[in-house]
Amino acid sequence: MLFNSIGFACFFLIVYTLYLFLPHRWQNRLLLLTSYVFYGAWDWRFLGLIWFSTLLDYGCGLALARTRRRLIRQRLLACSVIGNIGLLGIFKYYNFFSENLRQLLEVFGWQIEPRFLSIILPVGISFYTFQAISYMVDVYRRDIKADRSLLDVSFYIAFFPQLVAGPIVRASNFVPQMETLRRWSDVDVKFCVTLFLIGLIKKSCISDNVAPYVDLIFAAPADYNAMSVIAGVLLYGVQIYCDFSGYSDMAIATAGLLGYKFPPNFNSPSLAPNIQDFWRRWHISLSTWLRDYLYIPVGGNRRGNMRRDVNLMTTMLLGGLWHGASFNFVIWGGLHGAALAIERVWNNRVAARFPKMGAAGMILGVALTYYFVNFAWIFFRAATLAEAVEIAKVYLTLQSAGTQSLPDIVWPLMIGLAAIHYLANRYRLEDLFRSLRPVPLALAIGTAAAFAIAFTPTGYRPFVYFQF
Repeated sequence: MLFNSIGFACFFLIVYTLYLFLPHRWQNRLLLLTSYVFYGAWDWRFLGLIWFSTLLDYGCGLALARTRRRLIRQRLLACSVIGNIGLLGIFKYYNFFSENLRQLLEVFGWQIEPRFLSIILPVGISFYTFQAISYMVDVYRRDIKADRSLLDVSFYIAFFPQLVAGPIVRASNFVPQMETLRRWSDVDVKFCVTLFLIGLIKKSCISDNVAPYVDLIFAAPADYNAMSVIAGVLLYGVQIYCDFSGYSDMAIATAGLLGYKFPPNFNSPSLAPNIQDFWRRWHISLSTWLRDYLYIPVGGNRRGNMRRDVNLMTTMLLGGLWHGASFNFVIWGGLHGAALAIERVWNNRVAARFPKMGAAGMILGVALTYYFVNFAWIFFRAATLAEAVEIAKVYLTLQSAGTQSLPDIVWPLMIGLAAIHYLANRYRLEDLFRSLRPVPLALAIGTAAAFAIAFTPTGYRPFVYFQF
């Protein structure tokens, strides 16, 4: 069930109508039931995986609350983490590691024929697995208390707005909100409706319209000239940003209408002046999750520069692997890890010796960061490593033997989108809409909705991050 579909609009209207007339505890029960309906619409068999994670973490959480013995607490946490990661590993990484183990053993002359699993990757499993782990870690650290209500833990893990593709919501942020009654008067309807429409336009009007050009380039890069290949790479950056941030906007808006406040997941990442700032702006819920639950626990920057860089690279490599069972994703994570390490050395040893360059330095930093981020996207999008290397060569050398070209509208389109991106960041469209009086607001929302409908291409195109 897609946020940008008629089916979801009907589903949400029914849920919302019932929701407004229910007392507090029944509101949560309704949302839990409808969350399972929402997820079961993809494939009802995958509900068993959510129930497994829920029961595992609920039981381990209660056991943690009953003991103060450190060793037992560590074992309970390990049981939960291993159970959740094991589930993710079977469905997402079993075949990948089996094939690579076979190839490694062949180098030493050993022949094995591993048994591969014919299984479908459950939609959203990476997201709700991370949420389940964050609940257990927060309980272990005593940042929150173990919830004694199975319904509440189930609701936290399965809440449908962020269930399929995030944002990854922390229990410390979500659980306190479950404990209060939501009222219509407490909802910032202007903001939520505007944010949903912004997300809808990003996804349906921008991402889905540039996707065919991206598909052409990545399907046959050797057929196109250098400028078209570069345009295809840059357009993929547009596609994945508008697709994923559009989904996050709609998820945050949907949760907001139901009375739940989620933190923002994107903050104009294309305007980041360096890689560190890019990761403060891109997929914020994942980058902060990796920082708080992986980078800092393995040592962070507390044990010297060398260990810091190793921890940083490990975090980014695993972050890349989290996206998919492919060496392309590992390389993508490794590129960002190396860039972050190099950037720290540069800032500490080189840049500190020179005066700041002001606006010129900021513009140069944004341009270089944007160039690098799009270079790394090549490995994220390409189907094979050979294809990624082929496109990367063209991107770096500006040379290609291909003769075909993308339509002339592509470059003016990107310039226009860049201007819109800058203005939207500068003036915050959702705040502008929020300031309008009822009649102008209704006209603005109606115009935006008509625009979205008019420029939405026909055909089904899922959200990019559904595959993760």
